[in-house]
Amino acid sequence: MLASLATPVQSATIEPQLEPVASDPFDAEWARSLERSVLRSMNEVWFRAKLVGAERIPSTGPVILASNHSGNAFPYDAIALDSVLWQRDGMRDDAKLRTVYEPALSSVWWMRPFGIDDFWRRGGGVDMTFDNFDRLLARGDRVLYFPEGVPGIGKGFNNRYRLRPFRTSFLLLSARHHAPLIPIYIINAEWLHPFGYVFRPLDRLMQRVFHVPFLPLPLGLAAIVFPWIWYLAFPARLVFVVGEPIDVEAILRDEGIRDHDSADRAALRRATNRVHLTMQRALTEYAEEYGNSPYGVKSLLAALWHERRQLYRALPLCWPATFLRHERDRQREPARNALHAFVRDLDLAAFYLPLGWPLLSLARALRKPPCGFRGVTSHDRTERRGEYLWKVADRPLPARPRSSPDSTENRQKETARR
Repeated sequence: MLASLATPVQSATIEPQLEPVASDPFDAEWARSLERSVLRSMNEVWFRAKLVGAERIPSTGPVILASNHSGNAFPYDAIALDSVLWQRDGMRDDAKLRTVYEPALSSVWWMRPFGIDDFWRRGGGVDMTFDNFDRLLARGDRVLYFPEGVPGIGKGFNNRYRLRPFRTSFLLLSARHHAPLIPIYIINAEWLHPFGYVFRPLDRLMQRVFHVPFLPLPLGLAAIVFPWIWYLAFPARLVFVVGEPIDVEAILRDEGIRDHDSADRAALRRATNRVHLTMQRALTEYAEEYGNSPYGVKSLLAALWHERRQLYRALPLCWPATFLRHERDRQREPARNALHAFVRDLDLAAFYLPLGWPLLSLARALRKPPCGFRGVTSHDRTERRGEYLWKVADRPLPARPRSSPDSTENRQKETARR
């Protein structure tokens, strides 16, 4: 009888559980090309970005670099900081910091620079979830994090240099992985968009209807009419100051937190507030030290003159065409002549036309790949755009790349080239 009962079990077919294939959406070659073709001029000419105290950043992880947001503009502060840090490390694959960012920045195309498909992940970003953050640190990554989150992006010029409340989980992750917490203070980025004042009821409406975290006024209204203004940035002289490490584990112990997996929420909030206060005081001090001349007109004119032969790369008015033509040219045959080069990207004129947003959307729908989505299935369109929540547990990352023996030499060559 026992044998008869066992028969069905023995004959049952057990489907093998397939492990998800490890892959990384970070496209190092694309990112390096973007750095050299577009971001270098943006950082060195328009923003004149400067990194102070970089020697405090560990060369290997796990480590958390926590930075304030400028608030009232498209997140160029994050793009420029990530670019400057990678440039400093010679743009090596193994030296790329992984920025954890709000998934909402991928779900809506106008929150990606000029609608470039899957921009944030291809540039090394990872969707901000607790589990993803945890896995990055366990993997030994150096993680760039903005603890103010989306509210930091949309706090407005009227709240400049005022840190929004921090999330709490990054302190637990720092302690769990013994990852140093290194603050980075962004100065002058508030002046990227000095006419961006925000009003909470309007922002809530924008989030609910258009999935946009904020609408800065009054220039936000102009951006509704002329799309390129949405990506406008004034020539603020960005200064990134690397501060003294914060001893997170000591702060947690002071608040009675020793179990990092089940911390008391009230105690964790007190610890987070202490980190917030420490960073707010330092941000205020550095703003007084480096923020007296946010535009630095003399240095701006000198940089523009030095770049005069390729000035279009440095000017925000030209960024829609510069970014998108770089994106498209890497996926298509070279233009036959100057007229062909102009005509095949004629849809980009919609960035400068009144109420050009519908025209841009229509062009994306009607153009064939690689510049559009005509004939592309809904699933493939979602994948290509990156309009999904990336969970590293389901789409795992491979093991971290190892530093090559000649990485120091490559870094020196890249520094000399710049």
